Amino acid sequence: MYIIVGLGNPGKKYERTRHNIGFLTIDELSRRTGIIPNKLKFKASVGEGRIGTEKVVLVKPQTFMNLSGESVRELMSFYKVDHDKLIVIYDDIDLEVGKLRIRKKGSSGTHNGMRNIIYLLGYDDFPRFRVGISGENRRGNLADYVLGNFLKEEIPSVADSIERCADAIECLMKDGIELAMTRYNG
Repeated sequence: MYIIVGLGNPGKKYERTRHNIGFLTIDELSRRTGIIPNKLKFKASVGEGRIGTEKVVLVKPQTFMNLSGESVRELMSFYKVDHDKLIVIYDDIDLEVGKLRIRKKGSSGTHNGMRNIIYLLGYDDFPRFRVGISGENRRGNLADYVLGNFLKEEIPSVADSIERCADAIECLMKDGIELAMTRYNG
C-alpha cells in the first residue's frame, strides 16, 4: 500500500495557486484512476483505490500547508506503511516552472509544509516529487508569490509537469522509484 500526499491549501481562494501543485497532481491521479479523495479523515480529504496492482490512498491535507505534517503523521500511524511507501508531491520554488525532480529522501529545503512533515514524522527517508513553480515574474514577497496564480503563458508547462508527475507516480507503482527517477527527473 502507498500513501500519496499532494500538498496544498484548502479552499477556493487557493485552488489554482502555485502552492497547490500537489493538490492539482492528486486531482490528475484521481481523474486517471477514479479514486476520489472525498472522505474527510486524518485532517485530510482521502480516497482509497488501486493504481495498477497497488493499493493506494490519495490524500489532500486540509490543515493548510504549514501544518501538513499533522495529517501525514495521522495517516502513517493509522496505515502503518513503510517510509518508502509514503510519497509527497509539492511545489518547489527553486525549480523552474515545468521541471520535475524526484528523490528517494532528503531535507525539506525551504518548504515549510515539508519541514513540518519531517519534523512531526521524525524522519525524511520517503520519496518526494517536487514540481517547479519558479517563473520569470518571481520577485517581491515569497508568500505572495507562492499563493499567486500561474501566469497565462506558464499554464501549458504547468499542465505538462502535472501530467509527467502523475506518469512518474504510475511508473513508480509498476517499476520502482529508480526507473521513475531515470525517466522523469529533469
